[in-house]
Amino acid sequence: MTGAFETGIYRNVFKECGYTEAEIEQRVEDTFRRIFHGTKEECFYHEVGEDMAYVEDTGNHDVRTEGMSYGMMVCVQLDRKEEFDRLWKWARTYMYLEGGSGHNYFAWSCAVDGSKNAEGPAPDGEEFFAMALFFASNRWGDGDGIFAYSKEARAILSECIHKGEEGHPGEPMWNPDLHLIKFITNVEFTDPSYHLPHFYELFALWADEKDRTFWKKAAEASRDYLHLACHEKTGLCAEYADYDGKPHEGDVQWFGRHDWYYSDAYRTIANIGLDYLWFKKDPWQVENANRLQRFYCEEQREHWDGVFLIDGTRLEEKALHPTAIIAVNAQASLAADGKYAVECVKRFWETPLRTGDRRYYDNFLYLFAMLALSGNYRICCLLYTSPSPRDA
Repeated sequence: MTGAFETGIYRNVFKECGYTEAEIEQRVEDTFRRIFHGTKEECFYHEVGEDMAYVEDTGNHDVRTEGMSYGMMVCVQLDRKEEFDRLWKWARTYMYLEGGSGHNYFAWSCAVDGSKNAEGPAPDGEEFFAMALFFASNRWGDGDGIFAYSKEARAILSECIHKGEEGHPGEPMWNPDLHLIKFITNVEFTDPSYHLPHFYELFALWADEKDRTFWKKAAEASRDYLHLACHEKTGLCAEYADYDGKPHEGDVQWFGRHDWYYSDAYRTIANIGLDYLWFKKDPWQVENANRLQRFYCEEQREHWDGVFLIDGTRLEEKALHPTAIIAVNAQASLAADGKYAVECVKRFWETPLRTGDRRYYDNFLYLFAMLALSGNYRICCLLYTSPSPRDA
């Protein structure tokens, strides 16, 4: 098996399903425009002054490293350097933690005026920041100061794994023995949706040379871990899980309930699909994508908005992000080869962007799926150029 990293070929799954290149290109452009530059009811990207911008979590009315790094990833994929630089400057100005145990991390939440709501990080933000910065370096070249993208990325990753060592006060984001990412730095359990082996493969090429072996091991460890975290019959995983893959049932007093397939967990199958597209190193990913699509399309056809235990037991609650579920079930088709792969893609194509206060999370996963399924979520690598839809 050979993935897009080696071939430079990215599937256009929408085209495989019968949609034309013109309508696919238009849909990608329209989705980006509405999220970044649409009406106030649509967008959640907001420009500040001459050279900064932030992404608002419209459900919580704050700015999160998750959303800022997601926005940067979208912009580098679509060759939107101005928006990318605006977001990065806002994050680097207001979210960056300088000195102390959090040095070179980012406060996971800020108010829209830039004041910090937290003094600690969320590791999914850092890993997305680093990947987006490496892609920016490869696509546009390094600039000066904070726009020396690759230097900034390497500094972030160095702190992520070396904190706790001499000269690096604080807690690392990865368990140094298991090579597994933590939920947050001061706990010893994880979030399966944080596991991005396709990113770690690239960190193993572009991070500080002394750290490249760690990142290679992290890629292997995360792929193996997802085998444990995803249920053998449904393909579902919990939001938070222990290092043995079992749903994390503790710490409810601090974090609430997260032992179910809900919100955070939706991203896991999308990540699995993208890893398969880019690297195709794990045939299990095909099997798991098929399992999850079969679970939704056969067992829960009328309950896509349900909340489930990972064994498939449906609970009374309803999903907070139903559009996100449709998006990630479609992105699973990057790996799936079962009879529901096309059905999930077509259901997504027919689903509009979400409106209302909760649109931020759903519509980011929607945009990522739109990029991935159109062949536009690419490794921005110096070996070849990744054109934007406008250039295709």
